[in-house]
Amino acid sequence: MENFKDNFSKQSNAYQKYRPSYPKELFEYLSKICIDHNLAWDCATGNGQSAVGLANYFEKVYATDPSEQQILNAVSHPKITYKIEKAESSSLNNHSVDLITVAQALHWFDFEKFYAEVNRVLKPEGIIAVWTYSLPKISPEIDKIVLHFHDNIVSEFWQRENQFVSEEYKTIPFPFKEIETPSFKFQKKITLEDLKGLLLSWSATQRYKDKNEVNPLLEIENHLQNFWHKPKATKLATWNIFIKVGRLNTY
Repeated sequence: MENFKDNFSKQSNAYQKYRPSYPKELFEYLSKICIDHNLAWDCATGNGQSAVGLANYFEKVYATDPSEQQILNAVSHPKITYKIEKAESSSLNNHSVDLITVAQALHWFDFEKFYAEVNRVLKPEGIIAVWTYSLPKISPEIDKIVLHFHDNIVSEFWQRENQFVSEEYKTIPFPFKEIETPSFKFQKKITLEDLKGLLLSWSATQRYKDKNEVNPLLEIENHLQNFWHKPKATKLATWNIFIKVGRLNTY
């Protein structure tokens, strides 16, 4: 396989453990707007978070990721077939897919090549859905620390593609007939260790560590602890989802 921007293999265990799962309401909605439910393709599946959600509504789920390490850490499911493949060149048959999903990954793709692949494998009446999500919202004090970590401490280590996430996918290329969608969010009770694990799974955090040979979380640990109070206590974290859904222009 030709080179790709591998931003997550190194921390694939942390990615699986600390990245939040998506709400069932999202997959219910996508299922409702699909005409057929034979095959869904979860592209850049990572550890299979979306693939598992899709398996409740589709007969088969084809889940791909270019990272072998991510696939090795993916959640197994009888309906899911995992493959190590790039988004821009899958082994799927022409016009065979009812739904294509890309969760928190589209900004890394070669848009032109990926969209050519979408047009090849998606059924004429099929759906493509792509989304990203916000920083977690926990409390005003903790949110301010997380934002400072994101915008200042590791800011220089974000790549240009991450700007699409900061802009809530409003500016990302999406050459399809867009469908107006409801808003979605997901919530999870997390501990302080969960939050630190999430921040550690960020690609910018890993680049900071690689360059400076020190964990940047050390700069904010005490501040987080002050507002978390009890280390093992749980707090409710909320993420807003920014989604684009569309059909082929030929449909």
